Amino acid sequence: MARVGQVKSPAGERLSDRIAIGVLTRVFPPELIDEVVAETGRGEQRSRLLPARVVVYFVLAMCLFFGQPYEEVARLLGDGLGDGQRFWRVPTTAAIGRARRRLGVEPLKVLFARVCRPLAAPRTAGAWYRRWRLMAVDGTTLDLADTAENDSYFGRPGSGRGTGAFPQARLVALAECGTHAVIGAAVGPSSVSEPVLSRQLFGALRAGMLLLADRGFYGFELWQAARATGADLLWRMRKSTALPVVQVLADGSYLSTVHAEKDRKSRRNPVTVRVIEYTLARTGDATVYRLLTTLLDPEQAPAKELAALYAQRWETETTLDEIKTHQRGPKLILRSRYPWGVEQEIYGFLLVHHAIRQLMHQAATGRGLDPDRLSFTRSLRIVRRQVPAQAAFSPPADSPGHSPAPWLRSPNACCPHAVIGPAPE
Repeated sequence: MARVGQVKSPAGERLSDRIAIGVLTRVFPPELIDEVVAETGRGEQRSRLLPARVVVYFVLAMCLFFGQPYEEVARLLGDGLGDGQRFWRVPTTAAIGRARRRLGVEPLKVLFARVCRPLAAPRTAGAWYRRWRLMAVDGTTLDLADTAENDSYFGRPGSGRGTGAFPQARLVALAECGTHAVIGAAVGPSSVSEPVLSRQLFGALRAGMLLLADRGFYGFELWQAARATGADLLWRMRKSTALPVVQVLADGSYLSTVHAEKDRKSRRNPVTVRVIEYTLARTGDATVYRLLTTLLDPEQAPAKELAALYAQRWETETTLDEIKTHQRGPKLILRSRYPWGVEQEIYGFLLVHHAIRQLMHQAATGRGLDPDRLSFTRSLRIVRRQVPAQAAFSPPADSPGHSPAPWLRSPNACCPHAVIGPAPE
């Protein structure tokens, strides 16, 4: 029987149903998690200490508190659970490992596809060039646990001095430059190149986007595949590639043509592009930078503006650094011993990163700031501090008299000034 003033738990409610992860629970609400679990067929047939929803939240918490043991992460999630009569028993490491295997990677992938979309609004500072939403693609590698399974699937990097110390997974990400929101990701073995993996990301491109890419990505077929999405392109190209000058334009750029490999000598089936070549005179850098773009009209996109704009491509490298250095921790390896667990971890990191970036975007736009003015490291610390404070949000969200925690009512209500600061640390 409930005591006076105590909200009685709904029939059949498990204590684990009350687990929350601060800001992450707002971005990934329990109803959405349950829907994704059901859609991927990973729901449980019997009552468990670790139901699928809790395991999803555990994976997110594991990637938020990376480096902490399984049982410590579970303890953080379960802190405060209980109503005086029931207590949530912290699962063992073995039980958590089995639960992660039952869940697999598919629910995390589906959740990523549902939630991780561009964040920038029309008034978001630094996210636009004229009418185009700025996007960039780039890749990185992640060191993995040294197991036979990871080695067999992902492989190791090689060099003249031999193979690497750890297996490595390659991650290629499509990110919104102004907000650092990752909206597309592809994971593969280290032997698969970034251009090959990037093809999996083009489904997230739309008309009205301007995609920036480094010179390692250019290839005629890849260019055409990205162009077919309706997005515009601004890619760096190797200066050794022969590009005939078809027409010199008023701003110093020129129109040229590119061809498929089989048509290069005969110059058949040409595709018109615009070329912008420049050097960085102020730094004394004599390197000739060559940009290829689908924006053919110099009045709509002057060459000097596009040359200056290309530096925005580095925002994606900064995004990957936020995930690798600050979330994961420098020089740490992923803990999963099997390829399915590696992918599950990677998508967990991406989901946590998106939630933090969503919070930062809301805080920045609420004050008319560029999201780049906010510190990712400080924001990460705030989100981490919220988990023990909100590990149990009794009574449940749909109970009478329930009042959401302050950080659920307003993204700026919890430590509103702590996020604002100089450039990311």
